[in-house]
Amino acid sequence: MEWCFITCRALVVSMVLLLYNMLLISSPPAAAATTEAQVEAEAEALRNSTWWWYMENTTSHHCTWEGITCNTEGHVVRITYSYIDGKMVELSKLKFSSFPSLLHLNVSHSSMYGRIPDEIGMLTKLTYLRISECDVYGELPVSLGNLILLEELDLAYNNLSGVIPSSLGYLKNLIHLDLSFNYGLSGVIPSSLGFLKNLKYLDLSINEINGSIPYQIGNLKNLTHLYLVANSLSGVIPSSLANLSNLEYLFLNFNRINGSIPSEIGNLKNLVQLCFSHNSLIGTIPPSLGHLTNLTYLHLFNNQIQGGIPLSFGHLTKLTDLNLCDNQINGSIPPIIWNLKNLIHLRLDHNNLTGVIPSSLGYLIHLNEFNISGNRINGHIPSTIGNLNNLTRLDLSDNLIHGKIPSQVQNLKCLTYLNLSHNKLSGSIPTLLIYDHIKPSLDLSHNDLEGHIPFELQSKFSQGSFDNNKGLCGDIKGLPHCKEEYKTTRIIVISLSTTLFLFFVVLGFLLLSRKTRKIQTKVIPTKNGDIFSVWNYDGKIAYEDIIKATEDFDIKYCIGTGGYGSVYKAQLPTGNVVALKKLHGWERDEATYLKSFQNEVQILSKIRHRNIVKLQGYCLHKRCMFLIYNYMGRGSLYCVLSNEVEALELDWIKRVNVVKSIVHAVCYMHHDCTPPIIHRDISSKNILLDSKLNAFLSDFGTARLLHPDSSNQTLIAGTYGYIAPGKYTPVFLSAFTLSIYLLNFWLFSF
Repeated sequence: MEWCFITCRALVVSMVLLLYNMLLISSPPAAAATTEAQVEAEAEALRNSTWWWYMENTTSHHCTWEGITCNTEGHVVRITYSYIDGKMVELSKLKFSSFPSLLHLNVSHSSMYGRIPDEIGMLTKLTYLRISECDVYGELPVSLGNLILLEELDLAYNNLSGVIPSSLGYLKNLIHLDLSFNYGLSGVIPSSLGFLKNLKYLDLSINEINGSIPYQIGNLKNLTHLYLVANSLSGVIPSSLANLSNLEYLFLNFNRINGSIPSEIGNLKNLVQLCFSHNSLIGTIPPSLGHLTNLTYLHLFNNQIQGGIPLSFGHLTKLTDLNLCDNQINGSIPPIIWNLKNLIHLRLDHNNLTGVIPSSLGYLIHLNEFNISGNRINGHIPSTIGNLNNLTRLDLSDNLIHGKIPSQVQNLKCLTYLNLSHNKLSGSIPTLLIYDHIKPSLDLSHNDLEGHIPFELQSKFSQGSFDNNKGLCGDIKGLPHCKEEYKTTRIIVISLSTTLFLFFVVLGFLLLSRKTRKIQTKVIPTKNGDIFSVWNYDGKIAYEDIIKATEDFDIKYCIGTGGYGSVYKAQLPTGNVVALKKLHGWERDEATYLKSFQNEVQILSKIRHRNIVKLQGYCLHKRCMFLIYNYMGRGSLYCVLSNEVEALELDWIKRVNVVKSIVHAVCYMHHDCTPPIIHRDISSKNILLDSKLNAFLSDFGTARLLHPDSSNQTLIAGTYGYIAPGKYTPVFLSAFTLSIYLLNFWLFSF
């Protein structure tokens, strides 16, 4: 019946358009007069709309107004309204019937409010309609179904209510449909949406839509994005979704969907992200999900899923985020999981898992979060956990783990959260450097630990971090003081260890000095200077490694050009990725560039700060001169702000953190270095961001040391806009100046 109705409707529309064109051909003079009248009607409609209230007294032609585009005949074909600094304007004030030639209507991010009028259905030539992020409310008009040429319909982020009209099924040319974040759209998903064969993007998230997912959604063969997040959908996941062979993103989370996961989902070979979390799914995880080899994101948490983790998950080698927590999954963690070397987040907490943590956990070197709390895992904590250098959150709490805390935990330099509580851990708490990074996020309570709590922990953590252990003692309120004999023994051990250490240091120094003198008498200084100097690679990197890694500085490894050289990206044999700033051949012969190169080595070799880019090494050679830095994955702040997508990701909280980081770096150079260091070229191009959007100050080629007793002035160099303060300027003034500079830059960057 629906198909018949749609076909008849299309036939009627076609006949009307044919008759209209015949009339135009048969009456040219009348058509010309009609065109002039229509142009004047469009101009009058724009003046009366109150949308351009700030143009009330103008006599200019309406086609020259901001946001108005006309064709050669003077008809309005495009309206883009984004004015937000003035008063609120009502959507229905514009007489839509006056614009028969309109192709494009966009009023997003504006001060628009009110209901969408039924008259909007008269814009039969419209191909693009976007009314998002406004204050539009009320029900969707059924007349939207008349816009049969429409390709994009975006009404997201409003206050729309009522049901989704089934007439949207007439929009056969529709490619993009977004009704998300309206909070009030209700009723069921109309099955007529299954007629939109050209649809690629469908988002109905954050509404009150109920009922089940219609089987007809499986007819949308071109669909790549399907988002039905945070509604009240129930019923089972239709197996027809397996027909969406082009689907890349499937999000059904935060609903009331029940039943089991259809095994047919494994046919969606192009799927990149899959999220069924926060539902009422039961049954087991189908092994067919292991066929989704392009999957990077899999969330099934907060359901009632049972059974084990399929061995087929070992094929998901691109997976970076796996979250199966808050289910009833049992059995041991399959060994194949530890081969997913791209995992960044792994959460299996609050299930019924048993078995041990194998030493192969150490292979997951990119892991940022590892949580298996609330299970029945036993055995020891493997020492290979120390290989997880990128780990920031580690939660093994509420299990049956026993044995000692391995000292290798001190290798986890990025760790900010550690919870080993409610286990059966024994022995003493090792003195670990990691606790300087954890700060208040440490919980070792409810174990069998004993002995003295290390001194560095006593000043940072309260009793709650150590409650309910076998025999811990220390100078923490609520815990018993350690016996005097223990203190005496500890002092003796520390004294002896210190004495032996100093003895071997002195002995080693003497032997080294003697050996150096012998070498100096035999070695003839090289003509080309130092081949390679490096501080942080344990002597494993040689000049040849750099040449090999960049294929002798091939252009394909070049990622940018700086003030006095090019920057290359290189992956060293150790797996570390570094950035290389290399002087060109002609630049090495220029005294200015050579001086900048040497100046940057001199400055960066003197300073160490968490917000100043770290110089890993340098090469000073007749044939090749380059500097080695830590690689910053997101590039410069200038590049991030110049990219619309990345600029949105850098929200205001992250921007404030960038400002604070650079302020700390500048304050350190001005007030904590002796002599002070003046950068002289702070700009967004010299602020680098790593993969976590942490900021680092770079490019010290124009920097200068400021000697307090010198009468010389520091000349302006580099980018105007921030000039380093004098030596007597207070700390807060330099920080304030830089903050204002950066904040102004960002405000005008949008």
